[in-house]
Amino acid sequence: MRLMVTGGAGFIGSAVIRQAIADGHTVLNVDKLTYAANLENLTPIADSPNYEFVEADICDGKKMAELVMGFCPDTIMHLAAESHVDRSIDGPAAFIETNIIGTFRLLEAARDYKEAGAPEGFRFHHISTDEVFGSLGATGEFTEESNYRPNSPYSASKASSDMLVRAWGETFGLPVVISNCSNNYGPYQFPEKLIPVVIDAARGQKPIPVYGKGENVRDWLYVGDHASALLLVASEGVPGETYNVGGRAEMTNIDLVRTICRLMDERFPANAPHEKLITFVTDRPGHDLRYAVDCSKIERELGWTPAKTLEEGMAETVDWYLGNDDWADGIRQRGFDGARLGLGGKG
Repeated sequence: MRLMVTGGAGFIGSAVIRQAIADGHTVLNVDKLTYAANLENLTPIADSPNYEFVEADICDGKKMAELVMGFCPDTIMHLAAESHVDRSIDGPAAFIETNIIGTFRLLEAARDYKEAGAPEGFRFHHISTDEVFGSLGATGEFTEESNYRPNSPYSASKASSDMLVRAWGETFGLPVVISNCSNNYGPYQFPEKLIPVVIDAARGQKPIPVYGKGENVRDWLYVGDHASALLLVASEGVPGETYNVGGRAEMTNIDLVRTICRLMDERFPANAPHEKLITFVTDRPGHDLRYAVDCSKIERELGWTPAKTLEEGMAETVDWYLGNDDWADGIRQRGFDGARLGLGGKG
């Protein structure tokens, strides 16, 4: 396939591109290179003749139309998004602009491309999140038919973009597919997210921050498994359909942190127990209690299942961060200081 991937220098987008190039696809990576983007995520495939990068903003409709028409993709995989809940609480404007207006501009470019004669089988694949469904109680799972009940500016902006994609499919006949994923983890994740924060704190013998009592539950999906699911949806997903992608690995935040602490104990026994570093901090506003994803549809209809257990994936993730100090140092040198966000300050 010829894949145009937006947000391809980010955590999930770069995993998709690395896998796509390994599978023999041709990829155009379009990324604005905001704070969370990092072209070093793509070093393993940067010299491939099948890979091209263009720095551009999805909110620039004219540029998006130019790139789509010039590259002639078989599939547009739309991953570009502002994605950190804490940042959306402190500064929601960027989320509205990128996630809603940017998606609209890209949809219009795709519609023009289809009307101009896109190849047979062309798809617009929009990658979203399970957070659009809101919060679950102690039981149940999100399905593709679950009602949308977003509770943060981030999830509201993603819910809005999902609805735009659906509308462009219904009204204009654009061949769209949507996938909603659970929490991703793995190598190259920007170090503002929970797992790299915990690994970094444990390694430095610094306090490990846990929101509230750590009772929030998430379904954890290894990013490599997610990439394989996305490429499958891009090639075989049925236009008009939505697919949930989950890891079938629910865990409370405190148990996840304890798992990482145990892995650090095994690697640095002199500093054990790392659990002594756990520090409970003020919870963020509107923190959803539980997410759980029913991914039986993609398993049944497309034959995808997650390959890694949480234990396997977490061990690999810990080892990757411990072995890639240069990558993390490069992010710090760009100005990231790990300051706490998401307390409701206006920004």
